[in-house]
Amino acid sequence: MKIDLIKCHGSGNDFFIIDEISNTYDFTEEQRAVLAKALCDRSTDLGADGILYVLKSEKADARMRVFNPDGSEASMCGNGLRCVARYVCELFGLKEAIIETMKADLQVKKQEDIFEEIPTYLVEISPVSFNLEDLPLNLEIETLINEKISKISEELTFTALAVPNPHFVSIVDKEHISSDLQKNISEYLNGPNEFFPDGVNVSFVKPLKKGHIYVRTFERGVGFTNACGTAMSASTLVTCMNGLNEIGEPVEVYNNGGKVRCVVHEKNGRQYIDLIGNASYVYRSEADVNMENPAEFTLSPKVEFADEIKQYAKLQEYAQQFLKEWM
Repeated sequence: MKIDLIKCHGSGNDFFIIDEISNTYDFTEEQRAVLAKALCDRSTDLGADGILYVLKSEKADARMRVFNPDGSEASMCGNGLRCVARYVCELFGLKEAIIETMKADLQVKKQEDIFEEIPTYLVEISPVSFNLEDLPLNLEIETLINEKISKISEELTFTALAVPNPHFVSIVDKEHISSDLQKNISEYLNGPNEFFPDGVNVSFVKPLKKGHIYVRTFERGVGFTNACGTAMSASTLVTCMNGLNEIGEPVEVYNNGGKVRCVVHEKNGRQYIDLIGNASYVYRSEADVNMENPAEFTLSPKVEFADEIKQYAKLQEYAQQFLKEWM
């Protein structure tokens, strides 16, 4: 089977877009999972943090499904949603759209460039829940906000929330960022453990200055990535809850892949977050895949989006210089 691929990224969090609106691939559920395992394998000529399947929707402009490199399906992906937002808006000639995801139908909009000549989209991150059953997190309490769990860490406090995928967020100092603590906690909570039966995304957040934070995330089903959109959104909300940033005010969120902007909103006692950042294309290619054994594939020559690659490198350089100054 020949499959058209667009390699894209949000904050260096990279994916393949597979368009099932314009093409009639007719994948089975098993095929979606094994394709993700095969095409996202970084030991091959491809490799990515996931596959974004773009499908028709009966109630929105399009539907997004996200599959991780281990074949599992994610309920949401903020960086991936920005890429799908661009693809759908350009496909249908729109400036804003509604994208159906596993848990919610979310608004997406074209925005002014976050950096010079960087395609930029705003995506809504919601619903937000602090109910531990929604993650799930097995504790005999209803919520966990800035509290310690001694079996996980004797020194750090965590906040647990779903946006709607599960996040476990700690505000930390520089020495925690550079230590193995996050790796050890994340690997424990995403293996056999008594707390998170389905695993969890674990984020360490370092405040930089008012309105600026750094977020590093271990993603469930992926591992450490350059950035995680829902994690940056959840982390921004946690900093607002701690008085480090303000609800309704933009927060510049730096990550290993660059930067985004988040704005937390509160209405009728409920929160949602605007995630604003790049939706960049890297290359187009066509994979000729043996669906009996998807690990066997050949590629057509990659056609790069050279200008987009060049411009994003400038954003990365800017972000790295900022972090050198403030970390």
